[in-house]
Amino acid sequence: VQLRFVPKPDKDSAPMREGSVDLETGVVGGSTGPEVRAQALFRDRFVGVVRPGHSLSEGGITAARFAAGRHILISRRGLDRGPVDDALELAGLARTITTVVGGFAEALALARGSDLIATVPERYTGKLREGLFTFALPMRLAGLTISLLWHPRVDADPAHRWLRGIVR
Repeated sequence: VQLRFVPKPDKDSAPMREGSVDLETGVVGGSTGPEVRAQALFRDRFVGVVRPGHSLSEGGITAARFAAGRHILISRRGLDRGPVDDALELAGLARTITTVVGGFAEALALARGSDLIATVPERYTGKLREGLFTFALPMRLAGLTISLLWHPRVDADPAHRWLRGIVR
């Protein structure tokens, strides 16, 4: 077996439909094709991450302290706001986004080497966060379910079933 990990620029199911992607992990979204099979793997929650020694690594973290920092936004589509901004807005706060990146690894690398704050899924980024200071967010964000996704064309294929079992 040879695994090739490829970037996913959006939530479109076309690569699975076309056969260029065999298996995917992620959140089932509105643009996920209706034919795609999905199996929930685990529930996750968002956490904040900063480098050791960052001002947020000491003392209590309030929504105001969190919002006052400089933030990294993770958006594959290059958006300029996300769920964190919506939650802060409900509390009458806004954050300063200084950098937009396309993935969690990039966000964590930037947080590791700067004073920027990243907000990432806790379990999904477990190993990538090693050595960083992780904290519970000071506002409520909806959790997410990470799922395994595949096209029904490979549903009964023995090799694909084996691979899905290994990933599960």
